Amino acid sequence: MQSIAVFLVVLLVGLASCDVSHILKEIDVEKEITTLPPPPRPYSFSYVAGRHPGHIDRIHSESSDGSGTVKGSFSYVDPRNQVRTVDYIADAHGFYPQLSHLPKSPQQSEAVERAAQKHFVLYAKIAEEHANHHIQPVQEATLPKDTVAVSKAKDRHFTLYEKIAQEHAQIAAEREAERLAFEATSEVNELQ
Repeated sequence: MQSIAVFLVVLLVGLASCDVSHILKEIDVEKEITTLPPPPRPYSFSYVAGRHPGHIDRIHSESSDGSGTVKGSFSYVDPRNQVRTVDYIADAHGFYPQLSHLPKSPQQSEAVERAAQKHFVLYAKIAEEHANHHIQPVQEATLPKDTVAVSKAKDRHFTLYEKIAQEHAQIAAEREAERLAFEATSEVNELQ
């Protein structure tokens, strides 16, 4: 009796782990043919939260029209106990946040403020270049100019190259003359 129970348990486990994906695919194909896509589902939610009971330090609300556009806002308390708020819109083209205010540290020195301003100017310039990348003409690369030392080394190289090329041509001519002289004095073997 116990062996039958073990057999049934093994049989049930085996059946439960069988691959039936091919059956599910056939069912999905039938559903794709007969089932229309569901209508858009707009939604809306909001919540408040805090790190301690009765203390609220985060607020988030969001709503969607169901067609892919999402609008929302979240607020939080930063380490300096200032409320920061971000309103945003997200759609098929991207995520667009709007900050309530840019945080500025009271400890920033004049040098840090100048560096930050320089950074923002450079960032704006790069962003504009990337936005208008098709307008920018392509600059052709210019070759570096040779120094006097490089020019002399090139001249010496070309002189040696020409000398070696002449020597090789002379050797080739001598070998060809030797080959022709050998063929002229050799007898043809007809045993081939």
